[in-house]
Amino acid sequence: MNQKLSVTKRNGRKEPLDLDKIHRVIEWAAEGLDDVSVSQVELKSHIQFYDGIRTEDIHETIIKAAADLISKETPDYQYLAARLAVFHLRKKAYGQFEPPRLYDHIKSMVEDKRYDGHLLVDYTKDEIELLDEYIDHSRDLNFSYAAVKQLEGKYLVQNRVTGRIYESAQFLYMLVAASLFSGYEKSTRIDYIRRFYDAVSTFKISLPTPIMAGVRTPTRQFSSCVLIECDDSLDSINATSSAIVKYVSQRAGIGINAGRIRALGSPIRNGEAYHTGCIPFYKHFQTAVKSCSQGGVRGGAATLFYPLWHLEVENLLVLKNNRGVEENRVRHLDYGVQFNKLMYSRLIKDDYITLFSPSDVPGLYDAFFQNQVRFEELYVKYEQDESIRKKRIKAIELFSMFAQERASTGRIYLQNVDHCNTHSPFDSEVAPIRQSNLCLEIALPTKPLNNVNDPEGEIALCTLSAFNLGAIESLSELEELAELAVRALDNLLDYQDYPVPAAYNATMGRRTLGIGVINFAYYLAKNGVKYSDGSANGLTHKTFEAIQYYLMKASNELAKEKGACPKFNETTYSKGIMPIDTYKKDLDSVCSEPLHLDWDALRESIVKYGMRNSTLSALMPSETSSQISNATNGIEPPRGHISVKASKDGILKQVVPEYERLKEQYELLWDIPSNDGYLQLVGIMQKFIDQTISANTNYDPNKFDGGKVPMKLLLKDLLTAYKLGVKTLYYHNTRDGASDAQEELKPQVEDDGCEGGACKI
Repeated sequence: MNQKLSVTKRNGRKEPLDLDKIHRVIEWAAEGLDDVSVSQVELKSHIQFYDGIRTEDIHETIIKAAADLISKETPDYQYLAARLAVFHLRKKAYGQFEPPRLYDHIKSMVEDKRYDGHLLVDYTKDEIELLDEYIDHSRDLNFSYAAVKQLEGKYLVQNRVTGRIYESAQFLYMLVAASLFSGYEKSTRIDYIRRFYDAVSTFKISLPTPIMAGVRTPTRQFSSCVLIECDDSLDSINATSSAIVKYVSQRAGIGINAGRIRALGSPIRNGEAYHTGCIPFYKHFQTAVKSCSQGGVRGGAATLFYPLWHLEVENLLVLKNNRGVEENRVRHLDYGVQFNKLMYSRLIKDDYITLFSPSDVPGLYDAFFQNQVRFEELYVKYEQDESIRKKRIKAIELFSMFAQERASTGRIYLQNVDHCNTHSPFDSEVAPIRQSNLCLEIALPTKPLNNVNDPEGEIALCTLSAFNLGAIESLSELEELAELAVRALDNLLDYQDYPVPAAYNATMGRRTLGIGVINFAYYLAKNGVKYSDGSANGLTHKTFEAIQYYLMKASNELAKEKGACPKFNETTYSKGIMPIDTYKKDLDSVCSEPLHLDWDALRESIVKYGMRNSTLSALMPSETSSQISNATNGIEPPRGHISVKASKDGILKQVVPEYERLKEQYELLWDIPSNDGYLQLVGIMQKFIDQTISANTNYDPNKFDGGKVPMKLLLKDLLTAYKLGVKTLYYHNTRDGASDAQEELKPQVEDDGCEGGACKI
């Protein structure tokens, strides 16, 4: 005798199994999508029904079946799977598909201490109901599957111990907007909130992990990037370590400048003892970085910076190397090695580079960043002084060692400190750039801490977001988006908390922002141009001119309302010097595109009224947040038309935007013949970007004799990047020899730092 099976609902109640109900949910998810089959999802599910099976388990099995069907040939399964996942997510959050009223939702979440209580203090019930009417929950159905899984894993408010989720995406977007504009006048703020909500919920503006995960909650630290400089003293080292722990615990990625620390064997207390060198202190910083996760959202991560001419550089370059023992390796930090023109010129002349301990050469370390003429004079003087401890090494040997370690680990980065200071919004004599951040796109002034409450120290924070180039039809749209992004992020600087006084003082003085782009590869494909052949150079010049111009215009307008940032006088903008005045003129040989906007009028207005923000732009990797917008990463070419990324939430497949229409237009990473075209584009972007760019170099050993990339090519690319004015180089990617088919399906491990890094905005 057949007994009808029952299912167990989410609330524990049992009811008869209804296969038609399951079928109707999949049909609903498939509505309006091409090349998807409801029956195919049902067949793929292979659900083994048994009496009392949980509806939750049924739903998760169907979602996985739909996600497994995502392919280049059938990309719309990523939306079918996403809709099923949204249905499941809302059931978990609300016990039903329809979200509650916004006011009721906020009230219960504030009572539960999951939302910040200011939402009910700053806004009346009538205002919240106005916002509720404007929310478009149907926009949840525009996410791809990878986006929904990232929302679940990183961004939606949840109990990370039990996995319970409390909200859906449109509440996230609306309440981020409401939080950021809560300080505005009642007469204007609803309009700003609506406009900002529209921009972020239709993916025109992309927000970074700290903002998406944190704004609206009681946690109030949302800067993606934190730059901490260490002095050559135990007090400063301990203060630096303390600041690292505070910021790692609050979702930030860390840049550490430890270049001042003296070399092994240097005298201490007039020779009473000798110094243990850099490595023990780097290990100390590594422990601080790894001591806590970034708010449970991602693991702590940092990049540590030092100059190429440091006396210990030969040992420091191999710190990530798999050879060696734990005592002489610090493998869980990444490293940024600092170069300048003198270092490159020694390479070109096949000359020597002399290594010093910064403690033995007064003024040299500061001049390295502040003044290149002074640096070279001091450097040559100290080379000739026989009383100073030093070591000479052939430049080709040192550069080759750097290039080899960069190639073997992928994560030894490069900073051209002269470009960071000569093509900068800051006057290098009073506010030099001495480091970058975790992902090599931030360039801001810092000062070492002598204790954790040091009022003279300066910890630089940068708050990020990005424009989705694939979501705009005209560059004129950037004017409105720039106003919204600048206003929202500038408000955030006053809205957030500052666990260390040096960070508060620096942020209030400089009010630095970093707005970048995502979906550049799609943007090029849509416009029928490529990375490799120069066809994208003119479009890139026009696009990034518009981005920087409208960002600066927005900040200038804000300065008219609220006043310029207090340290505006320490910027080159205060003297009327624009990015278009200081870029590397070698760039003109690869791009002859003229300027299209009225920079002289903007210059005049900025000199008269100032700018609210010392910096406005930075190009970050956007590894995770680009997935939310179903966009390609930052400025990078995709490895394949379908990417398979491994994250702690499982394997996520994502198809490039408009694959069917544009598949022939996309230029895939390993089809690009060399780094030349890409580096030209980075140089063109850098002409306008006021901070720096997470730019990668990529190599396929199969293209070379013996399957080995020639050292000559690695060095040529470093020199090309320098010549074009590139400030920083991030990852060195090497193709692992997999076939093209495997390449597309090989999971890419998600970057653990930027965005998320932290800056993965």
